[in-house]
Amino acid sequence: MSSALIHDKLFIKTFWEQKIVNHNHMSDVEDQRMKGSALTRLRDEWLQRLETRTKHLKNFSDNRGPKLTTA
Repeated sequence: MSSALIHDKLFIKTFWEQKIVNHNHMSDVEDQRMKGSALTRLRDEWLQRLETRTKHLKNFSDNRGPKLTTA
């Protein structure tokens, strides 16, 4: 093999290894950003509020019962 082919293979191998390292690093950074985000906590708080509101409305309508009409 000529030294040019070996050099090209080494260059290509190094290029793609660096791309993989950069991709892994960016994935790790994104994972850390998502873990630090308040979005999940806020979504959970809103779901809890909605569940509580739904329960209160259901209890309110159950306690009122059907209206009895007398003729």
